Amino acid sequence: MKKFRKFLFRFLKYFLILFFSSSIFFVVLYRFVNPPVTPLMLIRMVQQKINGEPLRLKKEWKSLDEISSQLQLAVVASEDNRFIEHSGFDLQAIKKARDYNDNKKGRRVHGASTISQQTAKNVFLWSGRSWIRKGLEVYFTFLIETVWGKKRIMEVYLNVIEMGNGIYGAEAASQKYFHKPASGLSRDQAALIAAILPNPRKWNPSRPSVYLLNRQQWILWNMANIGKVEY
Repeated sequence: MKKFRKFLFRFLKYFLILFFSSSIFFVVLYRFVNPPVTPLMLIRMVQQKINGEPLRLKKEWKSLDEISSQLQLAVVASEDNRFIEHSGFDLQAIKKARDYNDNKKGRRVHGASTISQQTAKNVFLWSGRSWIRKGLEVYFTFLIETVWGKKRIMEVYLNVIEMGNGIYGAEAASQKYFHKPASGLSRDQAALIAAILPNPRKWNPSRPSVYLLNRQQWILWNMANIGKVEY
């Protein structure tokens, strides 16, 4: 028993050393090198294979300068109003979401995940609601906020986020839905793409439902309130 405890302690020690060193290495690496693929992309491809569907993975990396400033503003207005101000976690939004969920038990739960948290989850983790994954999300969010900064976080986010069935990133979405590069998106088109992000495999910005058009109008209104995104 004593030998087993000693072995277990040594195993955990080296596992933690390996985990922290490798995680920091990849965060620093992705500050300068674009992530080639994300866990969600791989998971979706496995799901497609299991379901007998054709494999779909459309993505094309673009620098932030090649992505419409309207789309950058639209995702902030839609997903994370205080993206520039917070340090990865919007405590005000977390409190509002908690208060709402406490008063609306049994109904749709509101989240408060920031763009930084969504980026950390997409690049380094898997989907799910376990405490382990949430704890890792906090850890990786802290790392990318420290190492990457807001501009790089936004660039990675807009290149890896799921924007349709097998469609990832602003360029692939813009070409798919509006047949133009991401740099040429109009304000209305940017708001429509941002509107689908809560459920990108269900909604289609090129064929918007009434609900999606209402979301677009709210996002446009909020874009006007925010004005512009300054990194």
